[in-house]
Amino acid sequence: MGPTVLSEALEGLKPSKDPNLLVGFETADDASVYRLTDEIAMINTVDFITPPVDDPYWFGLISAANSISDIYSMGGKPLTALNVVMFPAKHLDMGMLKDILRGGHDKVVEAGACLVGGHTVDDEEPKYGLCVSGVIHPDRIITNAGGQPG
Repeated sequence: MGPTVLSEALEGLKPSKDPNLLVGFETADDASVYRLTDEIAMINTVDFITPPVDDPYWFGLISAANSISDIYSMGGKPLTALNVVMFPAKHLDMGMLKDILRGGHDKVVEAGACLVGGHTVDDEEPKYGLCVSGVIHPDRIITNAGGQPG
């Protein structure tokens, strides 16, 4: 879904007035940032994709890296991740799902984060990703709003 369609879908939703919400949907960032203390803010993101490659393990690695990169792109450190799995269990071998999950797990571990669970849905096409939480100092957040050409 492109940004124009998403903007139309979000039209009419009012941004939160919570002073601790430092980044919401207004900046079109891939993650939100919520201040917990003067020194710590929590970054949350969820991202999933369809397979860009045929190898299930590599699909898991790529998708997990894509999800975790949303934390890194804001300058944060990933801490925990939850699997987000859509998989046609009746039509594809469960060994494929195991390989996807192993790839995701390995990438989360490489990032120094903890895989702590997740959610699965039976779907016609495989999709995989992560819901990732991380931390950052509230004064060091990088957002799309600060981007400039060049």
